[in-house]
Amino acid sequence: MSVLPTAHISAKENDIAKSVLMPGDPLRAKYIAENFLDDVKCFNTVRNMLGFTGKYKGKEVSVMGSGMGIPSIGIYSYELYNFYGVENIIRIGSAGAISDDVDLKNVVIGMGACTNSSYVSQYGLIGTFAPIADYSLVERAKSVADNLKISVKIGNILSSDTFYDDDNEYLLKWKKMGVLAVEMESAGLYMNAARCGKKALCILTISDCPLKGTSLSSDERQCGFKDMMNIALETI
Repeated sequence: MSVLPTAHISAKENDIAKSVLMPGDPLRAKYIAENFLDDVKCFNTVRNMLGFTGKYKGKEVSVMGSGMGIPSIGIYSYELYNFYGVENIIRIGSAGAISDDVDLKNVVIGMGACTNSSYVSQYGLIGTFAPIADYSLVERAKSVADNLKISVKIGNILSSDTFYDDDNEYLLKWKKMGVLAVEMESAGLYMNAARCGKKALCILTISDCPLKGTSLSSDERQCGFKDMMNIALETI
């Protein structure tokens, strides 16, 4: 579809695996590559959005940062799906709890992703599109979590364009609709996957509970995120 490399990814053809893990933070991508993968090679440093390809239990896997927000993951996932032949993207990141049934350190699988973003308007649809994960990845992730004896919550999440929202009660409105947690990227990823005929999933760790005023320490985040990463790596 385009001559490689792209404007945002400096990788050449075949530098990127068919399955990619996408944390928001490029330094987390580096951490995953260094601590979970073997035979690692860096394929991208453009804008410091680090990307690596290596092997996990003999299988080729790539990991790359997505940046914050739907516009950022929208660019990177679009190029990965359309220009580099990526088939599966699993977003792994932190989230804020909304539901009373979700608490700190819980792992949440986003079966669907509500959003206040206008990203979907580009498709010119007459109606409202519901961004959802690929069911085969959801099913696989739940099975992996069960085998690892890691409890997970599965359901609807919110991908918000606003981190500091002017409406102080906006999360309460989503809570009434049974939404589990809030983050900033998944709906855009799910839409790109749907449009490209590819697969996507979001696995999150609850790092804070804004409605309760609680949050994890940096040490607790590091430990808790390992569960999420292990699920994602075994799912791919």
